[in-house]
Amino acid sequence: MVAPLAMSSSPEGLNDAPVTGRRVPPTVPAVLATRARVQPDRTAFNVGGSRSATYLEWDQRSNAMAHGLLERGVRPGDRVATLFDEHHWIEYAVAYVAIQKAGAVAVPIPARVAPSDIGWMLDHCGARGVVHDGRSQGVSDTPVWTANDLESDVTVPPDVVLKAEDLAQILYTSGTTGRPKGVAASHGNLTFEAGIRRRGRAMAHSEYFAHAFPIGTNAGQTMLLNSLHAHPAALILPRFTPDRFARLVAEHAAGTVFVVPAMAMELLNARVRDRHDLSGVLLLGSTAAPLPPSVGTALAQAFPNAMIVNYYTSTEAAPAGTTMVFDPERSGSLGRASGGNSIMIADSGGQPLPAGRAGEVWLRSGATARAYYKDRQATDEVFRHGWIRTGDLGYLDPDGYLYLVDRESDVIKSGAFKVSTIHVEAAVHRHPDVTDAACFGIPHPVLGKAVAAAVVTRTPMSAADLRRFLADQLAPHEVPARVIFLDALPRNDAGKVMKRELRQRAEGV
Repeated sequence: MVAPLAMSSSPEGLNDAPVTGRRVPPTVPAVLATRARVQPDRTAFNVGGSRSATYLEWDQRSNAMAHGLLERGVRPGDRVATLFDEHHWIEYAVAYVAIQKAGAVAVPIPARVAPSDIGWMLDHCGARGVVHDGRSQGVSDTPVWTANDLESDVTVPPDVVLKAEDLAQILYTSGTTGRPKGVAASHGNLTFEAGIRRRGRAMAHSEYFAHAFPIGTNAGQTMLLNSLHAHPAALILPRFTPDRFARLVAEHAAGTVFVVPAMAMELLNARVRDRHDLSGVLLLGSTAAPLPPSVGTALAQAFPNAMIVNYYTSTEAAPAGTTMVFDPERSGSLGRASGGNSIMIADSGGQPLPAGRAGEVWLRSGATARAYYKDRQATDEVFRHGWIRTGDLGYLDPDGYLYLVDRESDVIKSGAFKVSTIHVEAAVHRHPDVTDAACFGIPHPVLGKAVAAAVVTRTPMSAADLRRFLADQLAPHEVPARVIFLDALPRNDAGKVMKRELRQRAEGV
């Protein structure tokens, strides 16, 4: 365990654990200004293959919008929300940096959440206003500004001084287990990886990196930051379908593709490789949730020229995390600490555990840690002296590779046993006719909890058929006592399964 470091006394509750021995990272607008100066005519974004913007356009338009925000009374430290759908990625990127150039804090609101949730987020962060694409449902009494109306004729940077430690963004968690939390990040946290890179730009093998992540998610924000400093242009599909996504990747010969496991499974199930030339994909990255080993194996077969990489982090922990090049010998691993990141497996008291012992996964990077906005108690519980408690249970093997056991909140305590839903899901995915699956606990009058599974299949299947298959894959107490078959699993914008909804459906069966 590292020695305790001082916590910030700022009202936002930002954990200002100092970064020592490294140069001060730049601000987000400074990264964009440098890129616009060095590569003004290079494409930053291509949306759907039809709309694009260069770095110079991104920089100048964000300058113009920043002046528009200042003219409307926005001041340093104000929180300004954005509300854009994915067809307006360019306008969103302009607004995001413009808010920061005005000295304010960008609060990306996912477009697909309920109006009541939008209103709650705006109230929680105390938004000074909302920049939007023409829709203002759920905004209530907060001032709203249409993006196009905000752009002034002034394209020089506003006279606002920014520092690396200034609050830059509040991003709300997916809320799969309760009310979303606002995660606050400084400029230095967001630009840390760009600031420590000494030579070249990331993903130099690609002219395009493709994704279809929604605005307002952690994966979407990672892609936005990639657009600032990585070599390739962002190729964005506003709404994911496997065939359209594969077509876009093939038409632009995208060398890098980012997906969440649900998208990966849809690409495989749709057999897009039979209709589209995806041989140019050299890196396929999966994020947001663990990649089931059987899916990783299938991806390696479907994309024979691609390195399959699983990324592990969270909204709270970023930029700390792991990367794992898919290895059949370690198909369930999420990788080792690298690039200045650290992993610790800790017991309930926060003390490190040896290799092979399961405990809570803690992550740390050299960046200033994030924090929960307006929630000091939750911040002190999760953010510990530069370490971030992920809420995941896992262990390290003797070589330092991380394996997840489960989310702490998902572990099923059934009688005298603890059942890992990740382990059960991996077994279910091995059935050749299963295309998607999720496992969870439901009440049981004797055991307390019993294992349940929600399954999507290619062909009709009975619960008895699935249990017979799993009898050789799982221990008796791990085999699902209840199975429900669905056309699709309910997922949020980040691609994570909404297990609360599945529990309600299963308990109603």
